[in-house]
Amino acid sequence: MAAGDAAAQPRFLSAEWRDLAMLNYEIDPAILLPRVPRGCELDSWSGRCFVSVVGFRFLRTRVLGIPIPFHRDFDEVNLRFYVRRRAWDGWRRGVVFITELVPRRAIAWLARRAYHENYVARPMRHARSLAEEPGSSRVAYQWRRAGSWEGFSLDFSGSPCIPPVDSEEAFITEHYWGYAAAPDGGTLEYRVEHPRWGVWRADRASLDVDVGPLYGDAFAECLSAPPTTAFVADGSPVVVRKGARLG
Repeated sequence: MAAGDAAAQPRFLSAEWRDLAMLNYEIDPAILLPRVPRGCELDSWSGRCFVSVVGFRFLRTRVLGIPIPFHRDFDEVNLRFYVRRRAWDGWRRGVVFITELVPRRAIAWLARRAYHENYVARPMRHARSLAEEPGSSRVAYQWRRAGSWEGFSLDFSGSPCIPPVDSEEAFITEHYWGYAAAPDGGTLEYRVEHPRWGVWRADRASLDVDVGPLYGDAFAECLSAPPTTAFVADGSPVVVRKGARLG
């Protein structure tokens, strides 16, 4: 194992990630290539590249083992894409975040400082209704920007199941590394640990966002089309390791 390797780093954050709502869109790889951190390459499923709008709930959050008052439970919504890197232990499949929304400025500041991620603070809210009997359930995430609320929602039903390892759902949910470009052009790598998640396929999904001002005009055409897939993952406890610079 290389010195400073992210696999051996101490725990930085622990929490639960719950009610993960994922809208996935096929995208032209040329749009993503300039955003791929040094040392990584685009990852694809069946020859197709994806971006995902992901909303989820942070619960019982601890930073360096310490619960921070008023910052333990909050929502996050991010736009991300998928990369991989050849390391001493084989391919490491990871995500790169384009924009991440959280409701508190202190959280955004800490994430920017610790991981060089593009976190932005916005007022946020979520809605969650799970059917006790067979029927439709819903999860929705919203944020306030430019004086109005925007967001997305998914309707789903039935029971969650662990997706096959070669499925699109597994490809989207089972990237256990994060990569971020550092200001000096280097790359930060960090490990995310969690068990495999149960997944519901969405019956309906909607995205109500002014894409250009939020994510950039390059993503407007992609995110204005219906998602290729949409699903909800039940989530689990997670551990995020301290980041390490690639050598």
